[in-house]
Amino acid sequence: MSQKPQLAVLGLGIMGGAMAARLADAGFPLRVWNRTRAKAAPLEAHGATVCETPAEAVQGAEVVLTVLADGPATEQAVLTSGALKAMGAGTTWVQMATVGVAWTGRFAAAAEDAKVTFVDAPVLGTKAPAERGELLVLASGPEEARATCAPVFEVVGKQARWLGAAGEGSRLKLVINGWLVGLLGALADTLAFAEATGVDPAAFLEAIDGGALNAPYAQMKGKMMIARSFETSFPLSLALKDARLVIEAAERAGVGAETTKAVARLFERAEAAGEGDADMSAIFVAAREQEEG
Repeated sequence: MSQKPQLAVLGLGIMGGAMAARLADAGFPLRVWNRTRAKAAPLEAHGATVCETPAEAVQGAEVVLTVLADGPATEQAVLTSGALKAMGAGTTWVQMATVGVAWTGRFAAAAEDAKVTFVDAPVLGTKAPAERGELLVLASGPEEARATCAPVFEVVGKQARWLGAAGEGSRLKLVINGWLVGLLGALADTLAFAEATGVDPAAFLEAIDGGALNAPYAQMKGKMMIARSFETSFPLSLALKDARLVIEAAERAGVGAETTKAVARLFERAEAAGEGDADMSAIFVAAREQEEG
């Protein structure tokens, strides 16, 4: 394995595009693919080779990163397209999107059949941390894959935590997402309640700031909600997808996930109101309508 292995990145949305740009700028030989080619074109300025198909992108790659929207999109790009078959035996497939437990298991099994090393490595972070290389990588997979992945993770993340066998990363990511969804829903409801009762919602954020009740995330997203400024850091539609993955995994484990279900309904209403591509803080639109109703 060379010090900077030949890489391929499939999926160049908000997260994948930022990761790919950092990897190219760090000097990795890089081939990229995206379903919408226009999103891939800017990577040429960073020295990446834009490919027409996923199979073409993975040709000769030592490490393949997938950062697609969900499980079905990843299945289409890697399995249905023939990209997995195009990977050489011994290639390392690093699956970095949040696809849930069931899809992760399917991908791991397919990779094993193809004699491809599978690493489950979803990340914590949104647009700005991805652009700065400050993501937290929740990696899981064979111990021998750590050295292969290390130079890649050092560029895209501030830290990589190895958690055991493939699948452990996705399980922890869903647990964290369950907490995050609950926090976001409670914040939206709280600020909507404040406005509806004549309390300045900014006063709430100021009151908790610096105390045990504070959360930096609440300050950041709360200010966006108050300003009705939902510039996309992480799309609401993908937050809804993540909430549904939490619900699915929780129900399989015999847990009700009632809070997540309630917040998912707010996401659904905000998406129906046309906010799917806006930042997930646009959940406030649905919460405010609920208070007004």
